[in-house]
Amino acid sequence: MGPTTYRGRFAPSPTGPLHAGSLVAALASWLDARAHQGQWLVRIEDVDAPRCVPGVDQTIFAQLAAVGLYPDEAPLYQSQRSTAYQDALDQLVTQGLAFACGCTRQDIAQALAASGQARQRHGERVYPGTCRHGLHGRGARAWRFLTENSQQKVPPPQLTQGLGAIDSIANQALHWPDRRLGAQSQNVSQAVGDFVLKRADGLWAYQLAVVVDDAAQGITHVVRGQDLLDNTARQIMLQQALCLPTPQYLHTPLVLGGNGDKLSKQNGASAVDTTHPVTALQQAGQILGLAANLHADTPAEWLRQAVPLWADQHLKIRA
Repeated sequence: MGPTTYRGRFAPSPTGPLHAGSLVAALASWLDARAHQGQWLVRIEDVDAPRCVPGVDQTIFAQLAAVGLYPDEAPLYQSQRSTAYQDALDQLVTQGLAFACGCTRQDIAQALAASGQARQRHGERVYPGTCRHGLHGRGARAWRFLTENSQQKVPPPQLTQGLGAIDSIANQALHWPDRRLGAQSQNVSQAVGDFVLKRADGLWAYQLAVVVDDAAQGITHVVRGQDLLDNTARQIMLQQALCLPTPQYLHTPLVLGGNGDKLSKQNGASAVDTTHPVTALQQAGQILGLAANLHADTPAEWLRQAVPLWADQHLKIRA
């Protein structure tokens, strides 16, 4: 792979400082970019404005700089991208692949219970398709992507480089390779249902924003935490629907808290300590399976040694 073809990114939400888990994701994406002799970008995913904390973006930049991780371009802010997201939604509506939904959470729960399908998925109910063919007197609250039979309306995925293959219209099982975890598949219609593109509160959903922004930034490789693996099929479906390229994906191991749950800002994860940056890098590197016996006095020296280790592990080449 040539030195100018790779573009990767780290995309934190400014809801709090980086914690140990987010540093692992940042380090992995940086190492992968450098191992490919490519570019590494930072995108601030502040589309969910009510959850964002003013000034935290600068804290994140300072944390990254403390451990020697510097982006190659100025950061992109999702809060400044509403027009691009609206254009994408309009395109999907024109194609018949997005529809207005008037359902509340209670409506969805009642519809599922009435059909005997009241199962939950990660704490949320699979959308039953209530508004696919009209609002039935309800007012429009959100916009959803039509997953059922959507492949009949999607142009041939000539830009997906062989990724995200669909089994058949009837099955709609989407298959894609993960560079660390191997072959993956998901039937989005059955596992998720018609997912939200624009929320009832007027905010843009993560799935649409990330797809539009990855394409706008020319992202070729996505390296992120394994907790986001479940989102990949939905994002590939949107990429195909919008005729956008599909990046290659690699999902990294998660950092777990003392209770065995994923370390996150939502469960009170503390900010990563960058007072001793080499130690912080060493701890993150261990989660990624890098040798623990790197000897370095500075972040730059530690990173220089870590790049070829990552390349041996994930590229099968020497960087």
